Amino acid sequence: MRSKWLTVVLVLSLAVNAGVLATMGYHYFLSAPAAPTEPCPMSPGDSHLYQSLGLTDLQLSKMEPLARFFHGRLAELEAAMEGKKELLIDLLQKESDPVAIEKLRKEMAGIQDQIQNEVIVHIAETKKILDPKQQERLFDLMRQNMVRNALTLSSGGKR
Repeated sequence: MRSKWLTVVLVLSLAVNAGVLATMGYHYFLSAPAAPTEPCPMSPGDSHLYQSLGLTDLQLSKMEPLARFFHGRLAELEAAMEGKKELLIDLLQKESDPVAIEKLRKEMAGIQDQIQNEVIVHIAETKKILDPKQQERLFDLMRQNMVRNALTLSSGGKR
């Protein structure tokens, strides 16, 4: 009889402790900040940029579909580029067919050209939505980002 009570008490204690640990873990992960990522200036979820540009509700309603399309298109092109990179690695690793390698290099250059074109078109479309002061702020932010990226590259990836 005594061992049954001891078993019941131990099982209940284990259940309470597991519940407390699970609750603490849940609250810890719920309140833990997400890993900081550098937001894309044209991302629909980047409210910080929109706030710093001072977009109106009308401008925001025009900007979000534009940004959504742009990011979808970029994702497609980046996926195509990743596939080409894998193919290039395989070609370089297995065989030294200069013709096939050059063809692949030209395809990759074409994808990079498409990405650059998409970015330029997107910026031009975004510019149409913004007023002159917002445009100036956007281009200042772009310059700052380019300088920061150049410094990161020149320091070997260390900030």
